[in-house]
Amino acid sequence: MTTTPLSRFSADQALAAASLVRGLTDRLTTLTAAEANRLAGHLLVPGGLAADMWRLLDAATRHHPITREDKDLPVTVAPTSLQQTTGRPTVLIVAPGDEVYRGYCLKQVAAAYDVAVITPQPLTWEAGHVVDHEVADPYELDQLFTAGEAITARRPIAGVLTWNENLLVHTAQLAEYLGLRTNPPAVMENCRNKHATRQLLAAHQVPSARSGRVRDLLEATILAEDIGYPIVLKPAGQAGSVGVIRVDHSEDLARAFDFAADGAALAGGQNADILVEEYLDGPEISVECVTQHGHTHAVAVTRKKLGFEPYFEEVGHTVDATDTLLDEVAPIAAAAIRALGIDHGIQHVEMRLTSTGPRIIEVNGRIGGDLIGHLVRLATGLDLPRIAADLACGTNPNLERTRLRAAGVTLLYPETSGTLTHRSIDQDFADRTRWLDLVQWIGTVGDQIVLPPEGDVDVARAGLYVVTGYDAAKVEERLAETAQHVTLAVQPAARTEGAA
Repeated sequence: MTTTPLSRFSADQALAAASLVRGLTDRLTTLTAAEANRLAGHLLVPGGLAADMWRLLDAATRHHPITREDKDLPVTVAPTSLQQTTGRPTVLIVAPGDEVYRGYCLKQVAAAYDVAVITPQPLTWEAGHVVDHEVADPYELDQLFTAGEAITARRPIAGVLTWNENLLVHTAQLAEYLGLRTNPPAVMENCRNKHATRQLLAAHQVPSARSGRVRDLLEATILAEDIGYPIVLKPAGQAGSVGVIRVDHSEDLARAFDFAADGAALAGGQNADILVEEYLDGPEISVECVTQHGHTHAVAVTRKKLGFEPYFEEVGHTVDATDTLLDEVAPIAAAAIRALGIDHGIQHVEMRLTSTGPRIIEVNGRIGGDLIGHLVRLATGLDLPRIAADLACGTNPNLERTRLRAAGVTLLYPETSGTLTHRSIDQDFADRTRWLDLVQWIGTVGDQIVLPPEGDVDVARAGLYVVTGYDAAKVEERLAETAQHVTLAVQPAARTEGAA
């Protein structure tokens, strides 16, 4: 039998070989013992398929040593003290957030850099990953500057970053104040202000949605009739789909306008403006991008699942390293990033695959939420938080993929609002399932779960789980299988007498 010499394998070919072997392994685990024994007789004959497969795997590991993705069921441990300084460059992170959604970001940066943080409260889970910190309200610019100065007086800072959408502008201002690398604050403001984003996209002829800013219901009514129903109402300065609603008919506009206005007024909103926009049909995706010196490299496509219509609640995401859609949408994402004047950093570019082609929803100048960065790492091996830190420090990041896999997350919502009375996953299933990467509970028994439209992501979710697979189809199958082993129970709130 003629075989290909190992030396002729390129890195990409070797990586594909490794993915093939891993995919075959996943499939073999579904066979019965008798079926596996019969197959083994065909595989293990001298010179048979097994010899070729081992040759492929050996070639792959020579180019890309890849360790097994062990199941990670996190255990919360109370922090005791700060980490010791190692002499590595120090990255200053503004408001690293909560452990459930952003814990992986801080941990991955801390694996490569010393980390200092500015938090609004004393440290809890973060303490074991940082070497220095200051407590300050990051939404108060003077407090943020004072905290940054205090840290820089104790140690040199190589870069500043945040993955908090609402603090992108303030973080850019802090970096500028400290004389460190940053996108100009005005550029970050254009990302945060959805009206400014739409204007820049239109000026640079990037496919987007027709949109206009309105001050009151009368202006909203006029613009909605001009655009044509269905339309979307959204706050210009919020994040996480807060206050975003689709309106199908004119008689629903007044109620929807109040919903959007209430969302705009919530804490964290950059301004109180309301936008009336053309509704973009088709599936929603995001493109995860890395930009350096004005050049954008799209590294992954995230396929999104939405729920609770006419709202835009994100209830799940899937990333496949071999998704062929990436080549189609990457140029559009890059054009949007150029239009906004972004020079470097990580971007989470949301778009819809409409009947007229991909069109931009918005450009977020940070790592995507809902564990999307974690999915990207499981699927491709690319470490977005580490890359974000590299870019903030002016270091060339490593963008070479080390995996060709897929991963997905399901965000758990109960069927109704009320008091959470039970939440569990079958422990035997969790213990024996290697592809179940993560199970994380958000709500605890006794918590009030409030579904949209009354509640947002902070109070609507009870937990989440992450699975891996050799392609998106297998991931979807495994997400559905895991759902059969998860139990959520909610006691609905008692109805008030006479309530509708």
